[in-house]
Amino acid sequence: MKPLQIGYLLRSGTTGFVAGCSVSQLASPALGALISAPLSSGYQVYGLIHDIHIDDDGLVRQLVTADNISQEVMRDNRERRIVPVEMSVLTVGWEQDGRISHLLPPRPPLSLDVINLCDEDELVKFTGAGSFGYFRHVLRNKDLPIGEILAAHIQQAGAAHAHKGNLLWQEQAAQELIILLRDDYPTLMSVLSALGDALPLDK
Repeated sequence: MKPLQIGYLLRSGTTGFVAGCSVSQLASPALGALISAPLSSGYQVYGLIHDIHIDDDGLVRQLVTADNISQEVMRDNRERRIVPVEMSVLTVGWEQDGRISHLLPPRPPLSLDVINLCDEDELVKFTGAGSFGYFRHVLRNKDLPIGEILAAHIQQAGAAHAHKGNLLWQEQAAQELIILLRDDYPTLMSVLSALGDALPLDK
């Protein structure tokens, strides 16, 4: 299956990057989604979307002060919008020649590299490798809404694993988070609260 391209890279660093896409592509990416930036020689970087940001532009600033914006004008602005929708991505691992690592990558992707949304098979492959080592990349970013990001991600990945026959992945992920956060009670309660809203943990 051909990868679902959702944008191009705008700027990057070792721990994260920002991708841009058009409004027409916005239906695919979501908070907590796993994306990949395939580079050269069987090397690609993985990340989790932690924010989707839509900046205004000069035309939007003018339109919001107008009365009764027509659907045609609104549609035209969204379809022909010059300023891209920006997706902020937290780097969570990389792959080289089929081998997945949950460490930070040796080098980040470059400007205008293609950004793909991981399909179910790739999502299961990445999240099933190792022992949830990529969680630490999320947990160390205290300025992010950690609970909501993890809840959204685990909900998506858990559904993919369940579809592949692994009904325990979601529960194992939650248990791993409890272990990792056992010495950080406030963050643990925040994460468990978000997971409780998103997942049927008691079933």
